[in-house]
Amino acid sequence: MSVVEGARVDTGAGEVPARLDGRLRLVLVVLLVAQFMLAVDFSILNVALPVIGDGLGFSLSNLQWIATSFALCAAGFTLLFGRVADLFGRRRLFLVGLAVLGLSSLAGGLATSPEMLIVTRVFQGLATAAVTPAGLSLLTTSFPEGPLRQKALGLNGALMSAGFTTGAILGGVLTDLLSWRWAFFINVPVALAVLVIAPTVIKESRPSARPRLDLPDATAVTLGLLALIYGLTQAGEHGWGAPSALGWLAAGVVLLIVFYAVESRSAAPLVPVSVLKKKTVAWGNIAGLIAFLTETSLVFLMTLYLQEVLDFSPLTAGLSFGVLGVGTVIGGSIAPRVIGAVGTRSTLIIGGVLQAVATLGLVALGETSASMWLLLVATFAGGVGNMLVIVGFMVTATTGLPDHEQGMATGLATMTQQIGITMGTPIMSAVAAANTDIHAGITTAVVVNTAIVVLGILNTVLFLRTEQPDNQGNSAL
Repeated sequence: MSVVEGARVDTGAGEVPARLDGRLRLVLVVLLVAQFMLAVDFSILNVALPVIGDGLGFSLSNLQWIATSFALCAAGFTLLFGRVADLFGRRRLFLVGLAVLGLSSLAGGLATSPEMLIVTRVFQGLATAAVTPAGLSLLTTSFPEGPLRQKALGLNGALMSAGFTTGAILGGVLTDLLSWRWAFFINVPVALAVLVIAPTVIKESRPSARPRLDLPDATAVTLGLLALIYGLTQAGEHGWGAPSALGWLAAGVVLLIVFYAVESRSAAPLVPVSVLKKKTVAWGNIAGLIAFLTETSLVFLMTLYLQEVLDFSPLTAGLSFGVLGVGTVIGGSIAPRVIGAVGTRSTLIIGGVLQAVATLGLVALGETSASMWLLLVATFAGGVGNMLVIVGFMVTATTGLPDHEQGMATGLATMTQQIGITMGTPIMSAVAAANTDIHAGITTAVVVNTAIVVLGILNTVLFLRTEQPDNQGNSAL
């Protein structure tokens, strides 16, 4: 049953709304605004980091903790909170997380020391880990499988990717015109507005019989993800051969293996092994991991190109990604129609091919601004293709699961998203830095990025097989 008050949706034999009514539109707007705000948060501080460091007295070696403390918590706790949302109430966790995000953003804007700012970033990361899967599960359970859910996920994906681009631009504008503190303050009124409206349109959603949360499972997966993400950040800072990076990465892998072993024997697993073995969940999340890894790291490479090769200012470089934002919005808007016409699997392949061709075209970038037309065209087309893959991934990874497992499914999808975002930049940074010539290094990294996109296409072609229609004529893929 839907969690939307006044818009009861029966995903079984009952009637399913053919289009959005007024209340469903309001629910969609509330949830999309929250997800857009979270996406903006991922990138809004990137341009402002040096200014923040100077203003609060961060040492150069500690400056990366402004981003790392957020990424650790946002990625490390997302699977746990996704399951907590299933067990204890999605709306409750969504609202609590938004309240924490608003308060921590206010505290961040008022921070007077490095320690205070890091603490606020930790709470922002925890809030993101709670709100993102809770919001996505409210989205998937509010709209039944089929065109309505695909449309909702398409709009969510478009605004999420547009949020990353908007954050980069907005961070530069706010820092240049006002102060870096407004990169925090801007969250406060948005969080307040959602907190006021959401309780009036979204009903609570939780199982009638509340199962217990298995603490060994939760501890193993959370510590494993924290170790893995920290290892990735260490690799980005010190190189992939650094003992600190290898040690943390190894610890993360071991803990995740322990988690899988515990899950297979647990009476109340955090993530049932049967779900992990479901092809749409497993291979769909791999496709999503590659989509987020490649596109976010490509933005990093093109930022290097614009600032280090073409000598653009940070603000001008940020504004140059406006066409990428337009491409992602268009891709998210047309993705449901493409899925309806050719199916999810074919949409993943079409989007991947478009992204691969567009990315490969960037190897022709020269060392003068005459190449800007190529960058703009390629990033626009790549944004469209990447968004087709992301929406296809979200539909695939959440299809065929009952409502009571949607928080867990969206938690997995959110974890995939955040690990992909975290992995991409260290990988491409290491490839680009291997060449003493920055332009040649960026070109090599673009080729590697394209190869990873191709791996994603092969993953879909070889392993993500089309499922047979069910007895109602619906097919997951």
